[in-house]
Amino acid sequence: MSDGDFDPQAFHAFEQAGWERAAGHYPGTFGALTALAAVALLDAVDLRSGGRVLDVATGPGYVAAEAAARGAVVVGVDFSPSMIALARRRVAGVRFVEGDAEALAFGSGTFDAVVMNFGLLHLARPEAALAEAHRVLRPGGRYAYTVWAPPDQAVGFGIVLRAMEVHGTTDLPLPPGPPFFRFSAREASQAALERAGFRRVAVRQVPLVWRLRSAGDLFRAALHGGVRTSAALQAQTPRALDRIRAAVAEALAPYRDEEGFAVPMPIVLASGIR
Repeated sequence: MSDGDFDPQAFHAFEQAGWERAAGHYPGTFGALTALAAVALLDAVDLRSGGRVLDVATGPGYVAAEAAARGAVVVGVDFSPSMIALARRRVAGVRFVEGDAEALAFGSGTFDAVVMNFGLLHLARPEAALAEAHRVLRPGGRYAYTVWAPPDQAVGFGIVLRAMEVHGTTDLPLPPGPPFFRFSAREASQAALERAGFRRVAVRQVPLVWRLRSAGDLFRAALHGGVRTSAALQAQTPRALDRIRAAVAEALAPYRDEEGFAVPMPIVLASGIR
């Protein structure tokens, strides 16, 4: 799907409103999982003490906090006022500002590194965000982002999406946007970064495991902790939602262990140099 196939402004507004609703749920749902990517993401930009780093789509500030702990000078930006407020409460010593990844309010060559943890999935114009990251980096500065692996590998997503397809409906009146798993493909990520002007592009998969205490944790995360999947679930009939909930619990059974559930959720980590 290209920008010409949907209304970017409508999708932007949908995502922004969705994150305003999800902000209070995120730390207790997807937050613990997405925070696990922070170390690999910052390693990919070779972040060192004193480096100036911009954390785009900072959310609750998980990556920003890790960067600050490494001695970096950090700015976190997000288009959700509720997420910015949450980050400011959670993380001391970091500047958090409201802003748009597709039109960053920073001068060219301002940062040594720019990172984005799963934010690219939620943008109407991801190519614009890549171009902006390139612009605000100094020459030789490094950029990296994470996205989820495809749903056949990121098991939590696969379970929820299959349950919704079988027991509910995916034909819903939601604003269309770019394909959620578009950048999961190595070729797509590499091509997008190269088009934005990055060199020495590297794309690799990083294994993550989502620790869940109960089967209900996955369903609650999907229902309240995001935007597109959450909106799709909330648009189901009550009867369909009950069937989806039961199907999710059944599909999680093979991942049970002595501590609850261990769900494979690998990510794709892409990086490049300006």
